[in-house]
Order: sequence, then C-alpha cells, then structure tokens
Amino acid sequence: MASQSPRSLGILTLDIGQPHHSVDLEGPGSILNPASVGCPVILETVPGAWSERVVRGDPELATAYVAAAQRLVERGAIAVSSDCGFTIRHQAAVAASIDVPVAMSSLLLLPTLLRQLPPRAKIAVLTFDSTSCTDDLLGLDDPDDRARVVIGGIEGSKYWHDELKYPTPPTDVAAMEADVGECITHLRARHPEISAILFECAGFPLVASAIRYLTKLPVYDITGLCRLMIASVA
Repeated sequence: MASQSPRSLGILTLDIGQPHHSVDLEGPGSILNPASVGCPVILETVPGAWSERVVRGDPELATAYVAAAQRLVERGAIAVSSDCGFTIRHQAAVAASIDVPVAMSSLLLLPTLLRQLPPRAKIAVLTFDSTSCTDDLLGLDDPDDRARVVIGGIEGSKYWHDELKYPTPPTDVAAMEADVGECITHLRARHPEISAILFECAGFPLVASAIRYLTKLPVYDITGLCRLMIASVA
C-alpha cells in the first residue's frame, strides 16, 4: 500500500510490534487507506512509539518523530500526518524540521470548527483516552471557547485495551463502533447543545460513517484534514 509517488502523504505510524493490519490499511475511512486521503501513502513507523507512551505524552519521543518525518520527506512525501491524535504534542517540533505541511492531529481543527458554529453550540471531542486529552492539547486560549468543548473518551473499552497491547492485535471495528456510539450518546444526553463531533483518535474514522448516521451530526477527523493538506499542495 505504500508508495513513493511525488504526490504521497507521509504518515508517521505507531510502533505496534508487527506490520499494520489489513483492516487498518484497507478499511473505509482509515488514514492508512489511500482512498481515505485522496492520494498514495507512505508509512514510516516511529521506533518506540508504543500507544501507551504516545497517549501519556512521553517527551523523549519527539526526537524519534522528527527523524521519522525527515525520512518521509526524503522518500517523497509532500505532506506529513500521524496515525495518533496525541502526537499533536510533537506538532511544533516536526513542523519546524521539514519543509512540507504537517498536521499531526485532528485537534488542530478545533479552533476553526468552533467558529463555524453559533456561540451557543458545543463540539464533542471523542478521544481514545479522556484522561490524557488535557486542555493544553486543544489549542484554545479563550475560556469561553473551552467551555463549548465537551470531551468524551472510550478508556477501559475493548479497543482501548487492544491498542495498548504490544504487539497490537487487529482492530475490532464492531467493538469500536459500539464504544464510540455509546460515548457520544451519553455526552449528548448531558449536553444537548452538541452540534458537531471531532474525532481525536486517528483510528475512529473507521466508524465515522456509522456515527454520522447514528447522530445526524457533522463528524470531523484526521482524514478530512489530510485531504485538505493534499488538495492545497498537490
């Protein structure tokens, strides 16, 4: 699935202890699926970037992410992204190290999405782990903006447990859909002002269509941000 086409998107992938699974590479919506991002993809595993280290925010990973991003550019990537939204912690370091557009996380969209909605509306940020999705990752300086963001996570779920294993087993898409659906249902019951959903987790696009159907709300994720990058430079 990887390519060295001059129009390739470079994706920094988690170190899952084995080759990435076919469901992740081929599943509709997956960031690793070229059809999801509108161009060929080049994958570069970041050594030591196990899910737990990335989610908890190990600062020692910054050097490895920068080096892997530089390798992607050398291989022909015209833009660079990541398969974990928590790598937004390395956004500045990676962007400063290469001369192509970088979008490490869908969380970069949050300030813009708030301005697309009326002031009374809220956005639900659906995350892999709400205990690690702290305010410093949201990019919001205005307390009024922060008050419009509701964070919900699926920590403790089957998908959460599976992703923290090493090697990481194949993705159980049905379990993910059930966990994400239950989370957003609970959030909307407490916050009926929710008018849009942002997936922090770069795995969640696999169930984006199902969640749009369930909620009848706009659902934004990393694949949409990647398509914007590619359309802008290709």
